[in-house]
Amino acid sequence: MLDALVERGREGMTVLELRAAVDADIDAIESALPALKDDGLISVDRRSGTTVIKPDDRVIPRPDEAPDDPSIIDRVRGKLGL
Repeated sequence: MLDALVERGREGMTVLELRAAVDADIDAIESALPALKDDGLISVDRRSGTTVIKPDDRVIPRPDEAPDDPSIIDRVRGKLGL
């Protein structure tokens, strides 16, 4: 869920958008969101009757920041010389 929120960036997602973006049922989402909020990884913004969940700024990578671990796809590409 956090990855989906980070991909969306600072604009955030509603619960319905988040549910559509991840492969989890609503019960799993509802149990994960409080844990993410307690850990300070997300914030909840209520505006105009809509609740928007946003990732904390510290979990959004900066554009100039390289990822710490290459993805499995990146590692396979490296081994194949692509």
